[in-house]
Parts: sequence; structure tokens; C-alpha cells
Amino acid sequence: MEHNTQDNNQKKQKYLGDKGFVVFITFLSAFIPLSTDIYLPALPRMAEYFSTSASMINLTLTLFFIFYAIGTIFWGPLSDKYGRRAILIIGMSIYTISSLLCIFSTNVYQLILFRILQSIGCGAATAVATAIVKDVYSGQKRVTILALVQSMGMFSPIISPVIGAAILSILSWRGVFIVLAILGLATLVGSIAMEETIDERNTGSIIKSIGRLGVVAKNKSFMSLLVTFSIMSIPGMSYITASSFIYVNGFGVSEKVYSYYFAANAIFFMIGPLVYIKLAKHINSNLTITISYIVSGISGLLLCIIGNLSPWVFALVLMPASFFGSLVGPPRTNLMLEQLDGDTGAASSLMSCAFTIFGSIGMFMISLNFTDRILVMGLMYMIVSLIGLLLWINIYKKPYIKPVNTHEADEKVS
Repeated sequence: MEHNTQDNNQKKQKYLGDKGFVVFITFLSAFIPLSTDIYLPALPRMAEYFSTSASMINLTLTLFFIFYAIGTIFWGPLSDKYGRRAILIIGMSIYTISSLLCIFSTNVYQLILFRILQSIGCGAATAVATAIVKDVYSGQKRVTILALVQSMGMFSPIISPVIGAAILSILSWRGVFIVLAILGLATLVGSIAMEETIDERNTGSIIKSIGRLGVVAKNKSFMSLLVTFSIMSIPGMSYITASSFIYVNGFGVSEKVYSYYFAANAIFFMIGPLVYIKLAKHINSNLTITISYIVSGISGLLLCIIGNLSPWVFALVLMPASFFGSLVGPPRTNLMLEQLDGDTGAASSLMSCAFTIFGSIGMFMISLNFTDRILVMGLMYMIVSLIGLLLWINIYKKPYIKPVNTHEADEKVS
């Protein structure tokens, strides 16, 4: 692999500054929840507007994630060759234009098409965000930044449904995409202002750059961890897809009240990484990951038994799984990145792609015409958590797993 070494001063952010740079990375990481959660309250109304079924309107979510995953596959390696900044500018331009096109959709098929285009542009933000973190930070500092970015990124799911519900109280569903177009434009401006972060670029051909995906995919330790961690997006994304229908159509709450329930669950996603920042030097990361699988499985069991009792019970049962799922996010991401010495963009792409593909499976399954979506969701949490736990217990002590080089004293569970 050929590289072109660049000056380290390039990492200094002349226009964004250090704090502004972290905020910008956080904003990039939040693009997926921004692009989906803000219009979740509108899904039932959109299905009615287009005179279509819930399954059809859910394709605007499911296909969004599928093509987002495909997009990240290409954006990451291309950012290794052309730089993070150039890829962000292209991706955010596509995102902004497609958001505007969504506004003028006259039928559900047009909306699905424009959402696919939007997702491809969105993939650039996520693929590049993780790569930027590894470009600039290392060791325990990287874990802290990952936790901070993830936690602040989780603020988006808290406010997005509330914003979406507020927009719906004033405008039609098209107002949601007006807001997304504005956010896309703001991120495009930030991308232009950002200084390049990559030190070593792949100077090979485009085909060779994309081919680095195969090199990363052959890394046994990275791929083992990736599959083990990413399968948990199956139940997680099933919740995002079905939540509005469960609360609005199932429990009969208003779109505004639904946004509060969704935000309450998202708060637990937000505080998980913040708790990890405080406890990182005192907790056993591998043991915490093990516990997270167990907690998710218990939440799934409770969903099956009592999840249908009331919207409050449904929300409360999911909160522990949400908390532990986000708590272990930073150490899981850092552990995967530690398995590789280079090809950060390609690795970031595969990470985003795997999480999204597994998540799309959950979205598809929950969108089928089940009479009891809460029961199906509970079964997903139980089964997937058990599979993840067995995989994790089997691989985390394997000699080919490279431990994280931080000040944590708990590299292995003894």
C-alpha cells in the first residue's frame, strides 16, 4: 500500500478550533439519528397522506439504512485516498440536494427514491467521522472522545422526535425535510471549513483503494469483533422502526406524547457514554460488555411478558438495555479500531455497513404484518443477545485479539 505522508500541522483546525472540531465530529456522528428520528412522528401521517400501508412507508427507513450501508462501503476507502474533507463536501452536497427533492415528492415511490439518495450522502458523514477520530486521537484520549461524541450524538434522538412533532404541529410532513436540508447545508459549510486530518493517503488507484476493504475484511480479530458487536443493532433498529406505530397506533398516544417517550429512552442512550467516561479507569470493560448482553436479554424477556401493559411499562423495560448498549459503545469501537494499524477509512466503512445491515434486518422483520410487534421485538432482544453473548465469551480471550493500549488495567477478564 502506497502512502503520501503529510504534515502533522494539517490536523490543527484553523477555523473550527479544537472544541468546535469535536462539536463538528459529534454532528457528523449524529446524522443518522437526525435523518431518521426527526421524522418518526410523521410516519403514521405520511402513510395516510400517500394512502399507503405502514410496511410501504417504512421502506423510507429500511431502504435508507440499506443504501446508507452501501454508501459507507465506498466513502471510507475513498476518504483514505482523497482525504476526509473532499469526501465530506461531496457527501453533504448529495445529502442537501436530496433532502430538497424529498420536499417535492408527490408519491411514496418518489419519496423512497429521494430518501435512498439522501442515505448515500449521509453515509459519507458516518464513514468519515470515525476515521477522523482515529486520525487525530489515540489511546485513552481516543476512548474519551469516542464516548463524548457518542454521548452528545445521542442528544439527537432525544430532541429529534420532539422537533419533528413540533414541526408537524405547524407544518406538514414536508417541513421535516426542510429542516434536514438546512442541517445538511450547515454541515456542508463545516466540511468546507475543516482542515484535512489524514496523515497518510493511499496513493493507489480507486480500485485499489476500495480493494482495501478486502484487506480489512481478512483481519480475523477485527471481523470477529465486528460481527459480535454489530448484531445488537437488529433489536435496536427494530425499536426505532416500530416505536411510532406501537405508541401512536398501539397505545393510542399523540405524536407529541410519543416524542416524549422516545426522548426518555434516548436519554439513557446519552448518559451511557458519559458514565463510561467517569468510570473507564475503574471498570472492567470486557466484563461490562458481557453484562450488557445479559441486560439486553432480560429486557427482551420482560418485553414479552409485560411490554403490552402500558406505554410506560414498555418504555421502562427498554431503558436498561438502552443504557448498557450505549455504555459499552466506546470500548467496543476502540477495541475494533485497535485491531488495525491502517486503513481507518475502510475499517470505519465496514463498521458502519455491518451495523446498518444487521439493523436493516431488524427493521425488515418488525415491519412485517405481525399482530404483536412488542412480542416480536422482545424475542429479537432475547435471541440476539444470547447469540452475541455466546460469541463474545468465545472470542474475547483469544490470542489473536489485540488488547487496547490505554491505561485501563482490565484488558482481559480474569
